[in-house]
Amino acid sequence: MKFLVVQLFLGISFSFTYSQAVGQIPFVLGIVDEIHSVILSENRILNIYLPPEYDGKNSMRYAVIYLLDGSADEDFIHVSGLVQFNTFPWVNRIPKSIVVGIANVDRRRDFTIPTSVLDDQEKYPTAGHSDRFIQFIEKELQPYINSKYKTTASKTIIGESLGGLLATEILLKRPSLFDHYIIISPSLWWNNGSLLNHPGEILEAKYSHPTVIYIGVGKEGLTPSDPPRVMEVDANLLAEKLKNSKSKSIQVYFDYLPEENHATVGHQAIYNAFRMIYPAGSN
Repeated sequence: MKFLVVQLFLGISFSFTYSQAVGQIPFVLGIVDEIHSVILSENRILNIYLPPEYDGKNSMRYAVIYLLDGSADEDFIHVSGLVQFNTFPWVNRIPKSIVVGIANVDRRRDFTIPTSVLDDQEKYPTAGHSDRFIQFIEKELQPYINSKYKTTASKTIIGESLGGLLATEILLKRPSLFDHYIIISPSLWWNNGSLLNHPGEILEAKYSHPTVIYIGVGKEGLTPSDPPRVMEVDANLLAEKLKNSKSKSIQVYFDYLPEENHATVGHQAIYNAFRMIYPAGSN
């Protein structure tokens, strides 16, 4: 697989030439990597945040947080900031971690299962290929990250909205791909909520992979579906479904944030998730 590494600047709107002209030094947030996916038949951009002390010459290894909607103009910058804050020595809430922001190409294509809703088929003709994206994560992305970066076995996925739908699908169909799931305002309304009816290996007594799940949702109201559903209700149904699992290897946290809406819930939910997933003294 070919890769491209370039500097990613926090001051993204300022050109490097301008910075030189006024004597400024660019503030480097991370690196941009690129992976060629045979499964998806395309190149995918990865925005990578590395802990400040990351050094290829020592023996330190790091947990990995996989971030859906990980473009620079989506969630990569603010989530990397949350990770940095929560790994400061005086906070020490979560393990020092690498963030892998997966930049989008066609999120409706990558994050959704096929739908039987004719209106959605017409509006979103490329939708319904999440199975290929999950294969990409399992067969190409995770092996690539593990081979190129200094990783531990700890893997977290963060997904919001349609990204939360995909994270839920992975949780129900390939749960051992991650150890921690941070699912925020999942678009479970897609295909008339059919994913809520999926049986799921994680619900069975024989499921033994330790898995911690956080589900957060704001006061969000009706979904953009016909007939409409209620986002908070669907999120709560998912949490209750998981809490009724016969497996003793999973932990489920449900978090209702009534002062947040679909646009604002993400940042606060991730902060809360870090606190709940890693209780005081566990890191």
